[in-house]
Amino acid sequence: MRLIQFIDAQGARRVGLLAGDSGSDAGRVDIVRNAASTRQIALAAIAAGHGLEEQVMVLGLQGSASYEAILAESRILVPLDHEEDPAHCLVSGTGLTHLGSASLRDAMHQDQVPMESMTDSMRVFRWGLEGGRPVPGKVGVQSEWFYKGDGSILVHPGRDIPVPAFAEDAGEEPELTGLYVIGPDRKPYRLGYAIGNEFSDHIMERRSYLYLAHSKLRYCAFGPELRVGALPSALSGFSRILRDGEVFWEKRFRTGPDNMSYTIENLEYHHFKYAQFLRPGDVHVHFFGSATASFSDGVATREGDIFEISLPGFGAPLRNGIARVDASYLPGDTRQL
Repeated sequence: MRLIQFIDAQGARRVGLLAGDSGSDAGRVDIVRNAASTRQIALAAIAAGHGLEEQVMVLGLQGSASYEAILAESRILVPLDHEEDPAHCLVSGTGLTHLGSASLRDAMHQDQVPMESMTDSMRVFRWGLEGGRPVPGKVGVQSEWFYKGDGSILVHPGRDIPVPAFAEDAGEEPELTGLYVIGPDRKPYRLGYAIGNEFSDHIMERRSYLYLAHSKLRYCAFGPELRVGALPSALSGFSRILRDGEVFWEKRFRTGPDNMSYTIENLEYHHFKYAQFLRPGDVHVHFFGSATASFSDGVATREGDIFEISLPGFGAPLRNGIARVDASYLPGDTRQL
């Protein structure tokens, strides 16, 4: 099952169920009855003690809309947010989680690179290879973790991603995104997954690893669809940059459990083990990492470029442009009270 959030022709928020991938149903969105947000459906499902898909069937469907029109008219929203207060949505991510090149993995496993001579990044990557996939019920090694912001940094599919005036780079990162709601029992409930563009400042990050936290404080996008249910063991899609209407850069990216050095469950444990992340009703958007980025191929993005990320089984691709924005804070803007 794949769900979207969108604005209907009357300006109201709606949740839609994608009717089909082919045939006469392709492109039709069935509207979930009396549902203004995916979060509301999820909380009702938790209260009823059943899954998200069953709750959609309990609510029922009423009317339909054209998916093509929703996308073309920029009425699509991210498939999960906190519709009442963006501050109650936490956006975070994990890095160094995906398998690198075969030669690098071989070097790690064969101890060709002494631990004491490795950078911190290489050391964490090696730890992940060795201990990131524990048996079920056991705790494995923790990965790199970073904070991106609250729900106010989420950019809806089809919209431009703002690039702050101080940014040195504006680069995509195609990733798998986990979407969660915290239940009244203070437990995280995974609704499903979506295509994500984690979006970072790679020049700043490369300047010094200690600038990683700064480089991640950027707007980001995910969606347009929430895939409900089990995740395939291996996923392979494409990340593209369109410039002047043509494909300027393209690369295959691989994700999913078989292409990761950590299990999803282990990454979830090391995120939700912190009590402050278990506030009932909150939403969590978590980026699981990537091993592919145009920056690694020497690409410098510019205004007017369009990012397009696609994964089979996740429906429509995620597309976003980029746009420079004026500084919202300048030196000396702090006021003394």
